[in-house]
Amino acid sequence: MTKSQPLTRHIISINDLSNKEIETVFDAAQDFLQELSDRDVPYRIGCGSDLASKFILASLFYEPSTRTRLSFESAMLRLGGANITSADPAVSSAAKGESLADTIRVIGNYADIVVIRHPRDGAARLAADYAQVPVINGGDGSHEHPTQTLCDLFTLRSKKKSLKNMKVAIAGDLKGSRTIHSFVYALARFGATIDPLPAPGMELPAHVVGRLREEFHCRMISKAPRPGTGSIDALYVTADQPHQLSLYAEPEIDYGLALQKKTDAVYVTRFQKERWSEKERPYPKIDAKFLGEPKYAEASVMHPLPRVNELDAALDSDRRAIYFRQAAYGVPVRMALISLLLHLHKNKSLHKFAGGFAKSDLPLYAQPIGIGIQCGNANCITGDPAERQYAANKFYLMKEPSGQRCKLRCLYCETDIEADAAAHFVVGDLVRKTFSPGLDALARTPDERLKHLVVYKDEADAKAAGLHERESAKRARTG
Repeated sequence: MTKSQPLTRHIISINDLSNKEIETVFDAAQDFLQELSDRDVPYRIGCGSDLASKFILASLFYEPSTRTRLSFESAMLRLGGANITSADPAVSSAAKGESLADTIRVIGNYADIVVIRHPRDGAARLAADYAQVPVINGGDGSHEHPTQTLCDLFTLRSKKKSLKNMKVAIAGDLKGSRTIHSFVYALARFGATIDPLPAPGMELPAHVVGRLREEFHCRMISKAPRPGTGSIDALYVTADQPHQLSLYAEPEIDYGLALQKKTDAVYVTRFQKERWSEKERPYPKIDAKFLGEPKYAEASVMHPLPRVNELDAALDSDRRAIYFRQAAYGVPVRMALISLLLHLHKNKSLHKFAGGFAKSDLPLYAQPIGIGIQCGNANCITGDPAERQYAANKFYLMKEPSGQRCKLRCLYCETDIEADAAAHFVVGDLVRKTFSPGLDALARTPDERLKHLVVYKDEADAKAAGLHERESAKRARTG
């Protein structure tokens, strides 16, 4: 088998995969289960193949991991491939100050595919920018964990056959959990109803809710206030229409029946203490009492693991508990993803993944390194001193349908710049040496001219860069 490959494909976000491609991963995973499963435990891979006998997986982990790292390595070994591992940054060149960009360029010479876990949001995307082999995101900061979502969806589908119209309750730390962020995007895309049950102060981040509404056409339905919290519970229900970008618009559809529908699954996640300054906070516990409500009578109980105290161990013997099966599915699902990314799967009827990232419909605005605004997310990889010289400030330009207004979304961590932060921004033209107030100038600029523009946080920064205010903008301001 030749190692020559088409243009490299990376999986950084669950949204790098189309719904059809996700179904392709599931078909391939099912093939592996049928061919290689344990005779006594049908959801466990118990045999191997030589499909990837000439290939090497590198697992590059800057954060602790058990299931993700070992299931990837098990998947590669079951495929007949080999593994090399850097699982402790303290004994790697990262401890010497080496940048991720340099590390990934070196590792690409040692392995054919890389899975990376990193504490910085957007680190996996930066790695993909510098990699000559496929990069898979094994979790980056609080951004996303797409392969965990593939395992979760595969588990749900094994129980319910179809994700459409499924109602999934999600409990715990919805703000800090990267797993949850990937999961809710996927649920919305497949037409599921999302029932958030956040711990106090741990609601879904505003930019995640914004994407659910604006890109996946989810409508929020308010329910009753949650006892003792004063906050309003809500459902997120996806409109039955194609998922295309439609900023600031919500479908006018009656979703009243979603309120009465029984819950199909309860997804529990731990307190992500590594993402919070407080190490102890009030946190809900899912136990037999919680699951005793009639609406949870047939609900599957899921957890990405590890669990701490948020899921009662007494539930392990409950017929609804499927979290250990969910963990076992990590091997066939990741076998499927590896084989498809390396174009090795022997079932040629399966759709092969095309190269590169799926082309976005959004124009990309890229500033020169070290000039203009930076992503407002303090944990974004672009704010890491070791990576600044490699990570240009790149933003997707999110235009309103009218084309007259816009906002910016970081390419790496996918955090949107909030309206209050952008209130004083000015747009500078490096060719004309002028600037105009507000981001709206970007919305009205042809895509090919964006490379000449720089966004500054205020007029003072633009003037310090040698720019002056455009006469037309000055006249409009002074009247």
